[in-house]
Amino acid sequence: MNWDEPTETAGDRPGGTADRLVGPDADGEDTAVEAALRPKDLEEFVGQERVREQLDLVLRAARARGATADHVLLSGAPGLGKTTLSMIIAAEMGAPIRITSGPAIQHAGDLAAILSSLQEGEVLFLDEIHRMSRPAEEMLYMAMEDFRVDVIVGKGPGATAIPLELPPFTLVGATTRAGLLPPPLRDRFGFTGHMEFYAPGELERVIHRSAGLLDVHIEADGAAEIAGRSRGTPRIANRLLRRVRDYAQVKADGVITREIASQALDVYEVDGRGLDRLDRAVLTALLKLFGGGPVGLSTLAVAVGEERETVEEVAEPFLVREGLLARTPRGRIATPAAWAHLGLTPPRPQAPGGGQQGLFGA
Repeated sequence: MNWDEPTETAGDRPGGTADRLVGPDADGEDTAVEAALRPKDLEEFVGQERVREQLDLVLRAARARGATADHVLLSGAPGLGKTTLSMIIAAEMGAPIRITSGPAIQHAGDLAAILSSLQEGEVLFLDEIHRMSRPAEEMLYMAMEDFRVDVIVGKGPGATAIPLELPPFTLVGATTRAGLLPPPLRDRFGFTGHMEFYAPGELERVIHRSAGLLDVHIEADGAAEIAGRSRGTPRIANRLLRRVRDYAQVKADGVITREIASQALDVYEVDGRGLDRLDRAVLTALLKLFGGGPVGLSTLAVAVGEERETVEEVAEPFLVREGLLARTPRGRIATPAAWAHLGLTPPRPQAPGGGQQGLFGA
């Protein structure tokens, strides 16, 4: 089971996504459960085969040399295993790990305090590294490359830079938006791994492993049903597993079959493709009110009663990835797959010269 420990609460995201069962961010319950379910080594880690194989070579070589591992940058969507891999890196290297986040480091002094207290070989995990302040970022350049920082003492003309030597350490940076990292920072990482969304088969393995640890009896078809609605994300798969477990205990004999999983997730309004209430509301408005588009983002947000940022940053990414919605210069449009998914018939194309009526599909 692989997923990330959050450094910002789900409620900090647009629209307060903490109540979304298929949201990629971890809430309080997720954080408590994840600690017990995380894999402890690369052998136990499910999925991300390419990153896992490459990272295994990097760590084995470092151990053979008796050296500190190169700095590692992990990028990808929330919930795919970046925090888990950072902990595995520390475990594989037999080193302690220090966990912090970019938003928590707003001044160079904050970073200097952390770096100066590191032990030799320690792993420093910096989540959401792209959100670190610029002064701290510039200090990190020297720390990563030369294992040294300059601490400024005093102010104004009398300020003095005191060089502070650091023990060799491994920085593991994690980001959901690698494009926001400045090139000088990206170039200082010895290994960069991009985390991909999981295939259904991989999620089934995650679910079976978690079910075993949670002492839940789940059949193969039940795991497949949950995996198909998990949006390619292990964190979501495990959250759905817990909710289906609750349903099975109350409404059935505790055994999770395909039928039980389907009934449970229907109760929680997660459909066969992993769309929840917000996703379907956006698609329904786009199809029924605007004939499939194009329609502007602000208009679409008003139609579903949500903030513009909620629609754009919470609902749209998954709908675009699933090929149900497209962003165009003229506005949002629905794809044929969206009409098929909601069981609706697309309007007929208007004949040339149809005039204003053709614009609105009336």
